[in-house]
Amino acid sequence: MSRLLRLIKIITVILKYRLDRLIDPTSLPWPLRILFRLSPSHWLSEPSEPAGKRVRLALEELGPIFIKFGQMLSTRRDLLTTDIAEELAQLQDNVPPFSEQQAINIIESALKQPIDSLFETFDVEPMASASVAQVHAATLPDGKQAVVKVIRPGIEKIIAVDIALMFTLARILQRYFPDGRRLRPVEVVSDYQHTIFDELDLLREAASTSQLRRNFIDSDLLYVPEVYWDYTNTNVFVMERIEGVPVTDVATLEAQNTNMKKLAERGVQIFFTQVFRDSFFHADMHPGNVFVSIENPDEPSYIAIDCAIIGSLSEFDLYYLARNLLAIFHRDYRLVAELHVECGWVPADTPVTEFEATIRTVCEPIFEKPLGEISFAKLLIHLFQTAARFNMQVQPSLVLLQKTLLNIEGLGRQLYPELDLWNTAKPFLEDWLRERYSPTSVLKQLKKYAPGWLEQLPHLPDRVFENLVEGGPSGPQQKNQLQQLDHVQEQLDTYRRRQQSLGWAFALLLVAALAGTGSDNFVIIEQIPPYSWLLAGAAVTLLVFRR
Repeated sequence: MSRLLRLIKIITVILKYRLDRLIDPTSLPWPLRILFRLSPSHWLSEPSEPAGKRVRLALEELGPIFIKFGQMLSTRRDLLTTDIAEELAQLQDNVPPFSEQQAINIIESALKQPIDSLFETFDVEPMASASVAQVHAATLPDGKQAVVKVIRPGIEKIIAVDIALMFTLARILQRYFPDGRRLRPVEVVSDYQHTIFDELDLLREAASTSQLRRNFIDSDLLYVPEVYWDYTNTNVFVMERIEGVPVTDVATLEAQNTNMKKLAERGVQIFFTQVFRDSFFHADMHPGNVFVSIENPDEPSYIAIDCAIIGSLSEFDLYYLARNLLAIFHRDYRLVAELHVECGWVPADTPVTEFEATIRTVCEPIFEKPLGEISFAKLLIHLFQTAARFNMQVQPSLVLLQKTLLNIEGLGRQLYPELDLWNTAKPFLEDWLRERYSPTSVLKQLKKYAPGWLEQLPHLPDRVFENLVEGGPSGPQQKNQLQQLDHVQEQLDTYRRRQQSLGWAFALLLVAALAGTGSDNFVIIEQIPPYSWLLAGAAVTLLVFRR
C-alpha cells in the first residue's frame, strides 16, 4: 500500500508542476494517448515557469531521495539540456533531523555500549542533517574532539520504494519519451541506486576517508580527518573534528589575509594529484564538504570531509585522458578524434575526419576567449555532448571526473576569478606523462609486476594454445598458426607414445627375464638364462608392433 500511496504522490506532483508537458503525446501508443487526452491535467493552467525550475521544484517536494537523485542527475550534462542541469545543481539537501533518542539508540545498538561509556560528552543537537545521515559533535574519553555520523533510521526501506518507482518511471520515459533512448534513464537510475546504497555503508566511507588521508599524510595541500575505528560501524562513523573556514565564506578568508590566488591554484593541484598520481579522487567536493585551514593563511591548505563517493580511473583511461587533455590544450583536434577512436570511447568505424570537424566546431569559438575566461569543465561537457552524436558511451568514472572538475573549477573561480586553469593544469599533465614513461618509472613497473610474470611464464605456451583453440581461427594467418600448433601437438603426442612404449618394453623385458629364472632372490643380469631373454624379446617386439 505504501508503494501505491507513494506513486499517487509522485503523479500528483508531476501534474502540479506540469511535467506532463515535457512528454510528446504523439509518441505514445494509442491506449496511453487516449488516457493522456482524458487526463485532468488539461484542465490545469499552462505552466508559466521554465521547465528546469519546474523539475527542480517537483524533486524538492518529493523529498530527500529525489533531491539527491536530482543532484546526481545534474552531473549528467551530457544527457540534459543546460537549463535543467543548472536548475538541478541548485538543489539543497536540507532535511529535518530525526530525534535525539533515535540517534542514541542507533549508536548504542551499533557499538554495543551505553552512550555515556562511549563518549565523555555527546551533543544531542545535530550539527547537520541530510537525506541519508546526520552528524553530532562528541568528545572521546581521551579528550579528543570528534564528530559522530549516524545513518537515518528506516532509510533503507524508503530508498527501496523510491528506487523501484524511479525504475518504473525511467522505463516509461525510455520507451515513450522522444529522447528516451539517448538519455538512457534506466542506466542513470541504476547508477544512482549503486551510489545511494554505497552511502548507507559508513564502513565503506570510513575506509575511503582513511585511504585519502594516507595519500596526503605528508602534504601541505590537503588535510583529511582521522578515522576512529574503535567507534565506527556500518551505521555509525566517528572521526576527528576539524576546525576550518567553509570554502564559500570568502569574506572570512579575505579578512584573515588568505592568499586567494594560491588557494585557488592549490585546489586544481589537489584535483590532478588525486586523479593522476593516486587514481583515487574525492568525487563529492561540493562547497559543503570543503573547508580551509586557518593555521597558515599565506600557504593555505584545504580540509576535505564526507568521502562517501570516490572515483577511480584505470591505467588505460588515465593515459588516454591525459593525452586527450593535452591535445585539447594544443588545439590538435585531429589527435583528439583519433584518441577517442583508439581508446574505444567512440566506435571503431567512426569517421575520424567528420569527428575532427565536429570537435573543431565546438572548441574554436571557446578558444577565442582569453584563457582566464575559458571554463575547462564546460568545454569537456560540450565535447561529451558532441561525442554522444557519434554513439559515445560515457563511463561512470568519467562522469564522476567531470562532476568533480566542475566543482573544483567553480570553487576556484569563486575564490579567485582570474584563475587560469589551463596554465595551472598543463604543466602538471606534461610532467605526469614525462615521468610516467621515464626509464625510472618503467623500471618500477617491471619490479612491481615481474614476480607475477615469472610465476605465469611456465604456463604461457599452454594458455596461448588454449586461447587460440577457444577463440577459433578468424583469418588465414590464424588458421596457419593453428595448423602449425596442431602439428606440434601431434609430434609431442607421438614422442610421448614412443616414450611410453619404450618404458613398457623395458619393464616387460625385465619381468620376462626375471620370470625365466624361477628364483625370488636378487638376480645379476649376467646370470639370466638365454631362453629368458628370448621370451622377453618376443614380448617387446609384440608391444612395439602394437604401438
